[in-house]
Amino acid sequence: MDREIHGHAVRGENVDSETRCAHYDTDRDVVALRFACCEAYYPCFRCHEAATDHEPERLPVDSDAPAVLCGACGAELTPREFVEGAHECPDCGAPFNPGCADHYERYFAFGE
Repeated sequence: MDREIHGHAVRGENVDSETRCAHYDTDRDVVALRFACCEAYYPCFRCHEAATDHEPERLPVDSDAPAVLCGACGAELTPREFVEGAHECPDCGAPFNPGCADHYERYFAFGE
């Protein structure tokens, strides 16, 4: 269930070398996200549910902690860089799935 990608542990179901998983596996699904409760990245919230026995804890969107891993190049982004970005990696230009925006609240806390 664990896979090392660009030097980081990524946990999930059928994780490929660019962080795609059993739940999200299009060409643009090349991000893994870190929850505040875990020291590993997960390709999606469903992978977190499958790999853990606890409720997810979201990182504050204004956190400076690395929270998003680009599966294409290994760049790490803060929550804000990811949320306010142009759906692509600022380092390598790999396109990110714009549909991730539909799930931001599952990963990040927005001033609650």
